[in-house]
Amino acid sequence: ALNGLSPECKPLEEITNGHSNHKPVMNGLIISHNVNDHTNGSAPLRSLPLSALKQNGLLQTLAAGGDQPKPAENAELEKARQGWEALETVQPVTEDLNPMPIISFNEALQYFQTTDLGDLLQKNIQPTIRRTGLAAITHFLFGPPRLHRELLEERDLVFAIAQQVDNSQTVHMRVLQTIYKRLISSRLDCPRYGTHWENIGFQGTDPATDLRGTGFLGLMHTLYFVMDPETLPLARIIYKLSQHPTQNFPFSVMSINMTRIALQVLREEALSECNRRQQVVGVLNEFYVATYLHLYQLWKTQRKTIADSGFVL
Repeated sequence: ALNGLSPECKPLEEITNGHSNHKPVMNGLIISHNVNDHTNGSAPLRSLPLSALKQNGLLQTLAAGGDQPKPAENAELEKARQGWEALETVQPVTEDLNPMPIISFNEALQYFQTTDLGDLLQKNIQPTIRRTGLAAITHFLFGPPRLHRELLEERDLVFAIAQQVDNSQTVHMRVLQTIYKRLISSRLDCPRYGTHWENIGFQGTDPATDLRGTGFLGLMHTLYFVMDPETLPLARIIYKLSQHPTQNFPFSVMSINMTRIALQVLREEALSECNRRQQVVGVLNEFYVATYLHLYQLWKTQRKTIADSGFVL
């Protein structure tokens, strides 16, 4: 016998609605005769959909209580019938079928370029160091040279971004999702809050709490790092080191510290490359990557640990 069934193949009429189709039944599946012989294993048997199985006379008899079961069995049969009918009404989870699209650095930057940041620009930014006395004279005489006037607006935009974190903006969540997916090579979205953010080096369940001092610019720099095809391999190498059993460190928190250093250098007007290339954002991005690369080389070759982080920074 196969699976406890008699090897004798009984006609379907003995167990269904009296139609003499003589189709053998095995484990509740009708083996159709209108397909090719599959004894050579060249093609699988064709199974019936749930809707067809539900028309099977034996199942209908069980659901209807054809043999008049005892009262104690009625409740179980009713529960089984309801469960069977619910099979075709179960809807698949679609949350991960339509993941949030990743966002490029240029798209995110364009969002800020077209958003009214007037209040931030007028009140909160401090784009340069205020020097007085001998420090002001020394800086005037020996440089570094001041940023060209036509670049001041772009510089101020950078400092405005460094003041803003807005969880209500979809673009902000897209940036977070993109960083997460690119670092761990995932295609699935993750919740806005949760311990999964610690996997990429944030300190808690909400990445926004780590952005004090750099605002959204901290995420923009990480976004540039993971979205530029030339720097993504380096980002993943540094991320791998951050997961080391003894040399581990919080990748995202360390990245935010690189942004903080970059902002300070820009504020001190020490990035003369901006004048030569006539841009601020691009130069600052590359300075951020170079700083993180320098930290990585020190950390790896000198076998630094998290206890050395203050000294290294």
